[in-house]
Amino acid sequence: MSLSTEATPATPTHPPAASTPAAAEQKWTPRLWGVLAVLCLVLFLDGLDVSMVGVALPSIGRELGLSATSLQWIVNGYVLGYGGLMMLGGRMADLLGRRRVFLIALSVFAAASLLGGVVDSGPLLIATRFVKGLAAAFTAPTALSILTTTFHEGPARNRALSVFSLFGATGYSSGLILGGLLTGFGWRWTFLTPVPLAVLALVLGYVLIPRDRPAETGGHDLAGAATLTGGMLLAVYTVVSAPERGWGSPLTLGSFALAILLLAAFVAVEKRVAHPLVRFGILRVATVVRANLSIIGLFGSYLSFQFLMTLYLQDGLGWSPLRMALGLLPAGIVVAVGSPLTGRLINRYGTPPLILASMASMSLGYVWFLATAGTTPGYAATILPTMLLLGGGFAFGFSAIMAQATEGIDDSEQGLASGLVQTSGQVGAALVLAVVTAVVTGTTAGSADIGPYRPGINLVTAVAAGGLLLNLLPLLRSSRRTPARA
Repeated sequence: MSLSTEATPATPTHPPAASTPAAAEQKWTPRLWGVLAVLCLVLFLDGLDVSMVGVALPSIGRELGLSATSLQWIVNGYVLGYGGLMMLGGRMADLLGRRRVFLIALSVFAAASLLGGVVDSGPLLIATRFVKGLAAAFTAPTALSILTTTFHEGPARNRALSVFSLFGATGYSSGLILGGLLTGFGWRWTFLTPVPLAVLALVLGYVLIPRDRPAETGGHDLAGAATLTGGMLLAVYTVVSAPERGWGSPLTLGSFALAILLLAAFVAVEKRVAHPLVRFGILRVATVVRANLSIIGLFGSYLSFQFLMTLYLQDGLGWSPLRMALGLLPAGIVVAVGSPLTGRLINRYGTPPLILASMASMSLGYVWFLATAGTTPGYAATILPTMLLLGGGFAFGFSAIMAQATEGIDDSEQGLASGLVQTSGQVGAALVLAVVTAVVTGTTAGSADIGPYRPGINLVTAVAAGGLLLNLLPLLRSSRRTPARA
């Protein structure tokens, strides 16, 4: 099924997916496995980099003399580039050629990683993080669009997405452990370690990823590109800087207003140009919209809760970074074990029940924590069961949401769909985290009592419950219509 009527597709790496026996029986050749391995390695690197750097922040601050505010921008600089340009990155892959965009962006990622490991200046380090975020804004959606155009829609794609998700979770979990270990030798190793892996992925990608041609039309919307880039960058910047400046400060409100004006101008431009950068018709597909909102519930609640637990376990209970990483590791283990099974479950039950089960597991995990934590939560009775439930929810949800966000979309718009869902996840998570941070800031320093963290956990629970309700209502409506038809 094609939803595109306004763009000439780039040459696909396979015939359009269809509900045919040939599509269902796609043969997994060694080259196909090789392409998947390259894409998984890049997603692994993304998760590894984010979690390793987070663990190393205190050491970076001591050596470079950075304040807490400056340290925050080592993380936020990456988020700014990543979330601000991801939608543009995904669409550029559709228009300029996925292989070309992927390899160029991966080269920039490797160079920025190397530079970040050798600089001695805080501002330069933050600049390298921003550049890495920009590169990841192109590699992440491009990798997903290469996957969805290489593997036929159906069992083959669902299986590939399950393996893809496994490596993302493994990268993040591995980064927590490696970050704790490498920081002992020096924080620079957390920046240098991804370099050889990125170079390996670059070489293998050059050899294995099939060539594709740029689209013949749709690549000349410069006004749309400028307004989208400016609006998204400013919106993400405002979200990540608002907790420091204050949500009601004139600068925050002015930045929000300007971001809205730029994005409104983008919408106006897209409605008038002959070949728009983004075709808004994709937002009329209910399943695509629901997937984009669901990823906010999944990412926003999970990353914010993990942020709160990192603060509580290290600052409140005095745990070392390595002990904290091991304490949160069970969630990653569950994701690693459960993700390979998700593809089979999607084939059998479809994406809606799995996304619903994911959001139910996430919500139950947060409710369990709130109900059993008391003043000082025990690990075996409270933290461990919570992490297991969250890991199960993430394992079921991530692959299913990605499959739902891209299924039925024409190959010419797979990059757009991939960039859209990943932008929703990153920007939504940044927004939820910013609000959670504002709720708990100034009340949690050094407290062994979980009480000051409860308002933030309540908000996290509400976000997950919203995702649960979002996916429950369509199933209820469908079940009511079935007896009527009978």
